[in-house]
Amino acid sequence: MANPLTSSQFVRLLDDRLRIVYKDQYKSLPSMIDQLFGVISSDKAWEEFFGIGAVPDIVPFNGKIEYLSVAPDYYTRIEPKIFAGGITIERNLLDNDRYGVIKTRQDGLIASEHRVREKYGAQPFNYAFTSGYTFIPESEEGVALCSSSHTTKADVSTSTGFDNSGTSALNKTSIAATRLLMRQFRDNIGERIGDIDPDALVVPDALYNTACEALGYDMETGAESDMDPDSANRKINSQYKRFKVIPHRILDDTDTNNWFMIDTKLMKKYLMWINRIAPELETTRDFETKMFKQSIYTVWGWGFTDWRWIYGHTVS
Repeated sequence: MANPLTSSQFVRLLDDRLRIVYKDQYKSLPSMIDQLFGVISSDKAWEEFFGIGAVPDIVPFNGKIEYLSVAPDYYTRIEPKIFAGGITIERNLLDNDRYGVIKTRQDGLIASEHRVREKYGAQPFNYAFTSGYTFIPESEEGVALCSSSHTTKADVSTSTGFDNSGTSALNKTSIAATRLLMRQFRDNIGERIGDIDPDALVVPDALYNTACEALGYDMETGAESDMDPDSANRKINSQYKRFKVIPHRILDDTDTNNWFMIDTKLMKKYLMWINRIAPELETTRDFETKMFKQSIYTVWGWGFTDWRWIYGHTVS
């Protein structure tokens, strides 16, 4: 690709014979970050998070108070990273551009930053089954967001309620089963959690129709039916309109079969997007070469501090 942008490379922009010059003719993907993350601002190089475990059950009183032990939870550090880019433009090209498109290349930098931000914003789902995260240099638990190996510092069994990773293909039956599994999630001392209420499915575009059929409605068209999609005898669909469907186009770039059930309230609490420095645009001119330089600079990142808002299925 051309860098710097010179009049010899874009010579057609220097005459008046072109009827149309297309620039940025395609719109950027809509942002999913505000929909999926709890967005916070930060003035620190990194943010640190630490959990305190639940208080165990009280016991029968035998004439003397028995004091209950509380175990710590895990420490997490989320470290936003710097993103930057620039373009260089020949002075002669700027002076003789007959269509004004070169002067607006800073708009392209903004679109570029948005595109990269959205790609990273899809990572919690695209990389949900791996433990290498771009912005989490230190995770005390050290396992994937969706895993069958979650642990606790308390001396309790993790055989039940600590698994949020499956392999079931998306359909009405697996949706119902996954909802029950999420409602059985346990806290750090192995106790049932009362505020887990899964209410949405995050799916690649390729699974949107499958999800809508399983739930009996399509938000885009308004079509709906409470009939069981797997039955012809007017059996009621128990999953009818139970979940919101959130299609995420960038997920298709990694896998078209994986899908996720989420509790959106807890997701906003534990999945965080950290804005450190908003995009900064600058323009300068080089004294020696007369080249114009435009740049963009921004700092952001994401991370999670708890896994109990999501159940993911990696489907072969």
